[in-house]
Amino acid sequence: MVRLTKIYTRTGDQGDTHLGDMSRVRKTSPRVAAYGDVDELNSVIGLALIAALPSAYPEWLRGIQNDLFDLGADLCVPEGGDPSRSRLRVTAPQVAELERRCDEVNGELSDLTSFILPGGSAGAAALHHARTVCRRAERSVIALADKEPVNPEAVSYLNRLSDLLFLLARGCNRAEGRGDVLWVPGEGQAGAS
Repeated sequence: MVRLTKIYTRTGDQGDTHLGDMSRVRKTSPRVAAYGDVDELNSVIGLALIAALPSAYPEWLRGIQNDLFDLGADLCVPEGGDPSRSRLRVTAPQVAELERRCDEVNGELSDLTSFILPGGSAGAAALHHARTVCRRAERSVIALADKEPVNPEAVSYLNRLSDLLFLLARGCNRAEGRGDVLWVPGEGQAGAS
């Protein structure tokens, strides 16, 4: 259990921070950027939760927020280290649960005939925002994995989550009786009809 009695410590005033294994790194390190982007994603999902969403979505998203804390804990402790200490890692069953949700939501949607634009309902727009932040978090974790060992399930989780957020956005528009907002290539160009 985490117990925080004081929020400020002054230990980061010189631009360094502790990782979960108590090693110190610069706040600009790829590892800190990766779990920082995951934290931002969690906040953006929190904003999506205040929008009107279909009935099952809030419970799913709250579970995902908890998983994202697991993912942050996974990323803040480098692979290896003291083998006697148990470390929280994102697991294949967490990824499989996202796949199950993707299949469930996708089964209720019409086939895509075009790329879609973010928008439609407020809930869809918020979920598209979360999707784009999720893609950035995924890129940050991949950049970290290019330099240091990373749990491969961390990348898989973010990849599946971005797919699910896309599908949930489409599901929001469907639930509100709105269609997808379709991309019309070249629509804004001079002379386009």
